[in-house]
Amino acid sequence: MDIALSTQFICFVILSSVIIIGSLGVVLIANIVYSAFLLGGVFLSVAGIYLLLNASFVAAAQILVYVGAVNVLIIFAIMLVNKKEDLKPIKNINSRRIISSFICLTLLGLLIRVDLSSSWLISEVNLSIGDNSTERIGEHLFSDYLLPFEVASILLLMAMIGAIVLARKDIFSTEKSTIIISNKNELQENKKDPVLLDKSP
Repeated sequence: MDIALSTQFICFVILSSVIIIGSLGVVLIANIVYSAFLLGGVFLSVAGIYLLLNASFVAAAQILVYVGAVNVLIIFAIMLVNKKEDLKPIKNINSRRIISSFICLTLLGLLIRVDLSSSWLISEVNLSIGDNSTERIGEHLFSDYLLPFEVASILLLMAMIGAIVLARKDIFSTEKSTIIISNKNELQENKKDPVLLDKSP
């Protein structure tokens, strides 16, 4: 194994470990803000995997779309709609954890079985797309996959509008509460003030 392959292997191990640890942190950490930041780290590590595969355009799209748009939108939605509510105890929490753990382990076993049973073919260097990968991806994106591309953009727009609406609801509720409190204070002050009646004939 030469220096290039050993360096590539070390980078792959580091990025893979970051993806696994970050994904576990996203699921297990109770603080949702920290989970969102760890999700951004996972997206960046996936972009690094794409760079190791010589897919520079896909890595740039991963950073721009997932880190620059989706993850930032999630963080802004969390910070805008940060309601301080008392968490109610969940009924049958242990049984739910057992069921969810069983489902996750089953999916992991299926993925490992597919990985081990499939014969992965390595393409030759002469058959690689190379510099024309961006052009090929653009052609498929705006011809064969045009509808999923537009649906994804609409979903992002709906998520952004929903975050804004929820944030505005909080602002309106706080403004209404302050107006009601101020009106009550004014009424109480008016009740305390003596009312002068004009009894002149």
